[in-house]
Amino acid sequence: MAADWTTYRELLLPAPNGRRAVESELRRAVRDGRLAPGTRLPSSRDLAAQLGVARGTVTSAYAQLIGEGYLTARRGSGTTVTATVTWPGAAASEAEPAPRFRYDLKPGVPALSAFPRDEWSQAQKAALADLSTDDLGYPDPAGFGPLRRELADYLGRVRAVAARPSEVVVTNGAAEGISLLGRVLHAAGHRSVAVEEPSHFGASEMLASHGLAIRPVPVDSDGLRVDLLSTTDCRAVFVTAAHQFPLGVVLHPERRRALLAWARACDGLVVEDDYDAEHRYDRPALGAMQALDPTRVVYQGSASKVLAPALRLGWLVLPPALRDVVVDRKRLDDLGTGTLHQAALARLLGSGGYDRHLRRTRQLYRARRDALLGALRAVLPEWEPIGVAAGLHVVVRLPAGTDDVALRERLARRGVNAPALADYARTPTFPGLVLGYAALTPDRLREAVAELRAAV
Repeated sequence: MAADWTTYRELLLPAPNGRRAVESELRRAVRDGRLAPGTRLPSSRDLAAQLGVARGTVTSAYAQLIGEGYLTARRGSGTTVTATVTWPGAAASEAEPAPRFRYDLKPGVPALSAFPRDEWSQAQKAALADLSTDDLGYPDPAGFGPLRRELADYLGRVRAVAARPSEVVVTNGAAEGISLLGRVLHAAGHRSVAVEEPSHFGASEMLASHGLAIRPVPVDSDGLRVDLLSTTDCRAVFVTAAHQFPLGVVLHPERRRALLAWARACDGLVVEDDYDAEHRYDRPALGAMQALDPTRVVYQGSASKVLAPALRLGWLVLPPALRDVVVDRKRLDDLGTGTLHQAALARLLGSGGYDRHLRRTRQLYRARRDALLGALRAVLPEWEPIGVAAGLHVVVRLPAGTDDVALRERLARRGVNAPALADYARTPTFPGLVLGYAALTPDRLREAVAELRAAV
């Protein structure tokens, strides 16, 4: 009678020839690391049936390996690979994680402890109940229809984005959006792209990986120096218009208009990375630049700065000329973003949970920003904060002559992660630190400032 494999905890071993063979193959699997410490093995009855041997053969092999210390048996828990021993020939274990900083001021990280776990769980449960059987198949590469509708409504309401659901494409975080655009631009004949200087090198590295030369264009107190774009060979530019990363300045309205005029004149494209525009503490944000010319601007956003990076949910709002080619590129890449998280986010947006969380975290981040700046004023008054009161980080200008990289290294030795402005610049700017404050409580931020003062 054929064995019923649906009932077994499977263990793939070469066909054995006697007890010694079973014993030898099990021992080798443990020593090679194919059976990791703590792995629960099949019962002797199940393994005997799988291997086509007598149950006593497996029982004897288990007993021998238990005696040698390879396996452990406990009544009611079955037989497991010994968890406390690393065998000489076993595969190397994963590297130990790097030590965590006592105070991590890395920018771009929201308050992960404030993630709305209960509302997200309820949204997931309700969304799953509403999904049809067909919805559990391969997703639409453009994104889950209800989420694209909710995003079009939300972005129009909160960021003044001119978007129809058909123009929204859901991505695996903002990173995939950048990667998709890099490939599409290169395929369309672009060989270079302009980026802000300073800026986040991650986006530049992704674009460069798709064959695009990076052309840095300086940023001043009014944002990107649009007048310098004509000195490059670029017809595409990436900008953080609402809150420049890392300097925190806002692209001046006159420069917005000049940037769009440049794009029209050279048949170019503007990619507007709206990475944290919802977080404003002392003024309303300017509307997204995309609304001024939806045919020339790609709008990009994500849930990473509002909810959590772990969700890996981002979106593009695309000009009609780019929409189909981007969707086709995404189809070829990954067949689409997972539906279950998309459905939960759609539910959270539609129920108002996303807005409620944003209101809560705005108050939270405002208090944390105030605590950081208040502590800096008290003990390091010569450090000058720059940029608008917005986002999840602030840049502080250090006194002339300070080596911000050396200071960053001294702080790291004291357990403080405080990136230097030089880490985001290809050419020297002014000495500064880029301090993220969203992830630490006010008391922890004040303690961190005390370490900054001690390092100076």
